[in-house]
Amino acid sequence: MKVAMLSPIAWRTPPRHYGPWENIVSLLTEGLVQRGVEVTLFATKDSKTKAKLVSVCPRGYEEDRNLLPKVWECLHISEVFERGNEFDLIHNHFDFLPLTYMNMTTTPLVTTIHGFSSPGILPVYKKYDGRTHYVAISDADRNPELHYIATVHHGIDLSRFLLQATPGDYLLFFGRIHHEKGTKECIQIARKTGMRLIIAGIIQDQDYFRQAVEPFLDNDRIMYVGSAGPEKRNDLLGGAFALLHPINFDEPFGLSVVEAMACGTPVLAVNRGSMPEVINHGYTGFLVADADEMAQVVPRVREIDRKECRRWVEKKFSVERMVDDYIRVYKKILAQENASKRTSCQKA
Repeated sequence: MKVAMLSPIAWRTPPRHYGPWENIVSLLTEGLVQRGVEVTLFATKDSKTKAKLVSVCPRGYEEDRNLLPKVWECLHISEVFERGNEFDLIHNHFDFLPLTYMNMTTTPLVTTIHGFSSPGILPVYKKYDGRTHYVAISDADRNPELHYIATVHHGIDLSRFLLQATPGDYLLFFGRIHHEKGTKECIQIARKTGMRLIIAGIIQDQDYFRQAVEPFLDNDRIMYVGSAGPEKRNDLLGGAFALLHPINFDEPFGLSVVEAMACGTPVLAVNRGSMPEVINHGYTGFLVADADEMAQVVPRVREIDRKECRRWVEKKFSVERMVDDYIRVYKKILAQENASKRTSCQKA
């Protein structure tokens, strides 16, 4: 089986610190290579992989602001589809834009929808519904107007996340600093409970950071430590008393939630989007209605067995399970394609 893996180019694959889509692409690519699948990874030139790497963009445009995103996105995507007939299948992780290139090749296309950034992008997905194959990253993120071949939850490399059986003394916010992720609410919870708060992640909304976060930073009780790479991520997640996830939107998946539980750290999350699929309520954390309730349940974190958090991730969210799921999707698509070709030949 020859698979073309189309990664985003906002960041390197795998990312140095932030880049959740690129992270999943890397984990899936390396896992497929280990299983003997012939993968060609289309990503930035500085990407690291055991697959064959094809690149046109020198580095992630979020890492080099001299690169015009739309220019390099067009060059990057067209490179895949102009060579599409070299592969048995193209796996798109680049959102909706590659769908508009699919008529350049007869090779089947599977698209993992990593969430809907806006309802405004839905018309593109609807136009190509039935002509490509959609994979959802959670049942909650399935759009009722689209048809899906599968739901495949993300998986993580458990060897990169160490179980810390003893809880730390701080609460943690880990993610992009934006209203959607509830950074401000984390500060409110920390102040209500009297616990320290560490904030880690990229600043996605500068105005939000300046108005809702920065005034409360004191480098003692409430600290911002920037974006965290792999080693720092493991230490921060594992050392936390709990990860706070007071989201203000329907979370498509929540990779940091799984990573925290892999380190043994319970998660307190607003019950929206995929959270009931990711958190085992009462066993790996608590699902709550809002930030006020979250502050009230912080003391109950001591009821959670940190080893159970790790076991839950091992059972449900390993990279090996994710790779298995995608191989099944690939085989199903190729079987459908072969059946369609046989039917066409019989009619002819």
